[in-house]
Amino acid sequence: MTTENSEHFLDLHQKYVLGTYSPAQLVLNRGSMAKLYDVQGNEYLDFTSGIGVCNLGHCHPRVTEAIQRQAAKLVHTSNLFANENQPKLAHLISEHTFGGKLFFCNSGAEANEGMIKFARKWGQEQGRYEMITMDNSFHGRTLATLAATGREKYRKGFQPDLEGFVHTPFNDIESVKKAVSDKTAAVLVEPIQGEGGVIPAQPEFLRQLRQLCDDKGILLLFDEVQCGMGRTTDLFAHKTYGVTPDATAMAKALGNGFPIGAFEVAKQYGDVLTPGTHASTFGGSPLAAAAGIAVIETIFEEGLLQNCEKMAAQLWGQLHQLKNNNEHVKDLRGSGLMIGLELDSPVGDVLSACRNKGLLALPAGQNVLRLLPPLIIENEHISQAVETIEEALKALDQQQNSQD
Repeated sequence: MTTENSEHFLDLHQKYVLGTYSPAQLVLNRGSMAKLYDVQGNEYLDFTSGIGVCNLGHCHPRVTEAIQRQAAKLVHTSNLFANENQPKLAHLISEHTFGGKLFFCNSGAEANEGMIKFARKWGQEQGRYEMITMDNSFHGRTLATLAATGREKYRKGFQPDLEGFVHTPFNDIESVKKAVSDKTAAVLVEPIQGEGGVIPAQPEFLRQLRQLCDDKGILLLFDEVQCGMGRTTDLFAHKTYGVTPDATAMAKALGNGFPIGAFEVAKQYGDVLTPGTHASTFGGSPLAAAAGIAVIETIFEEGLLQNCEKMAAQLWGQLHQLKNNNEHVKDLRGSGLMIGLELDSPVGDVLSACRNKGLLALPAGQNVLRLLPPLIIENEHISQAVETIEEALKALDQQQNSQD
């Protein structure tokens, strides 16, 4: 491929795609496990996983085969009819979580939106409709999930906010207690705030939230759209924390790139949403559910939770060494293979330098370098990534010195 090919696609993108993104000047056209390739044939080590989506890597053969096989058999019927795969996937998820019932949709925002509707429907007879969410949180781009999101920059331009959401500081149980009223239906929290800077909940905070919700007779909802599906070394972060919510939302890695989302409610709440109260045309289609089944079966049959734990230990160890030897790294936080390096300056130049050296990573806020490698990574990938980050930080040093 020639440079003109890349420029051609980027030009088409600028002319015909709405400018809601500012994509890097990079046109990717092929992926294989932990690697991505652009139209020029350049290779990149992917520590983004498509923003926590391709947890099994790109084009994992078991997921690819399942999608191909199902696409030749049955793609869509609508939820007016049952299909073979949706209940099988629901059973797989339920037996590895808290034994609840599931609703399937297409994205994380839809999963959170549905969970919000579930909480309001549950609280309606009691006059409860308000939801307490956390500052710095991110729950999606629909109007309800935007209102739930505790970062004003995402809501700017779309006000007035949907009524019924109260934001409190993350990891501050006393603030949550003060916010509870007779209108409160639920507390919604990310066990690890991803977009907000890879900030984990303190274990005691989640335990106290569970106790508070039990004492007040309100629901505890977890948004595990980014931190779920094996990223914390358990299938879901609530397992890592040992705190069981009343409902949890999932998406992203559930289909390893094929769009699918879901929310699960504890079995005692299984009759809150009755026929006609919620729906999704494409949710839980035979094809999407086939992808989800393949993902979960692969995670357990190939020991990917164990590999995540092993690789996370090595990656954390090398990153701690990097932090100790580099003044630009101010903090290292996260869980499993969901990691944030807080730097002393905006992360854009470091991301560009990493990309130029063949490593793809993510921002999380202004100063945080976010690493979301696939769960199938190996030792050599870790060494390559950390060396590349170290080189990028040295380049930052040189740039700053030249400006002095």
